[in-house]
Amino acid sequence: QAQLVESGGGLVQAGGSLRLSCAASGSVFSTVTMAWYRQTPGKQRELVAQITAGGRTSYADYVKGRFTISRDKVKNMMYLEMNSMRHEDTAVYYCSAPFYDSWGQGTQVTVTS
Repeated sequence: QAQLVESGGGLVQAGGSLRLSCAASGSVFSTVTMAWYRQTPGKQRELVAQITAGGRTSYADYVKGRFTISRDKVKNMMYLEMNSMRHEDTAVYYCSAPFYDSWGQGTQVTVTS
């Protein structure tokens, strides 16, 4: 069964940077749009950024100019480079392939003051 596994979460100071990785098992993911979502307690999961199979990217307004999504289809990897981080970026971040309704287990990101 195809799986998505996130890594790279942790603690970071406000203004700092962090890079998340998503490893996709199975080449099926190389042909579909992939995305990063995040969720905080009591709130719905929200879309952070997505990247099409062709490499076109889109971002939520609150991360534009700070976060960069990318993918390496040869390695079946996806990344989220997060810069100028803010306290409100604290959340569990999930890797997703919406077409297959596939989700990773999530990785916690905590931004400290």
